[in-house]
Amino acid sequence: MSSESESVESRLGKAVQAYQSAVDDFDRELARLMGVNETDLRCLEILMGTEEITPRELATRLGLTTGSVTTMLDRLEKLEYLTRSPHPTDRRMTLVRVTPEATQRAHGLIGPFLGDAGQQVATRYDAGQLELVADFLTFTQEIQQRHVDRLRTMESPRPGRTGGRQSPGPRAGGAARA
Repeated sequence: MSSESESVESRLGKAVQAYQSAVDDFDRELARLMGVNETDLRCLEILMGTEEITPRELATRLGLTTGSVTTMLDRLEKLEYLTRSPHPTDRRMTLVRVTPEATQRAHGLIGPFLGDAGQQVATRYDAGQLELVADFLTFTQEIQQRHVDRLRTMESPRPGRTGGRQSPGPRAGGAARA
């Protein structure tokens, strides 16, 4: 491996870390302005990307217990950010949907960033470069998700803390429940 490719890899690693830090900072501020914690914000993000979802599916996607998700849904419902309703064909299931008001509030906060970023990125890079960037992000996201899944199966050497973005990892018996 040449020193030039090592330099590019090093710069790429630093750029990805800096980008992730900026995303974390943006999410933290967005959560603050929405009046929720970062896990609640991630839940709202999932809800805005789907028409409806069950609490169990949310628990799986967030890496949380169903009990934790129920508590989170209670908070978000109290803020009028989501609704829960019975499943139309399976009375044992509940469907969760984001409210139009929550979507409008989030989009009002995110819209200026998306417009600014979209305009600046489109003027800086051509379509071929953007295809490469999209491929890179998709590919690295798939790698990241595999390692998130791997970490979720591992036992923690210390008792879990409360609050924040922490996922509880494996449940009693060492196997993650959905």
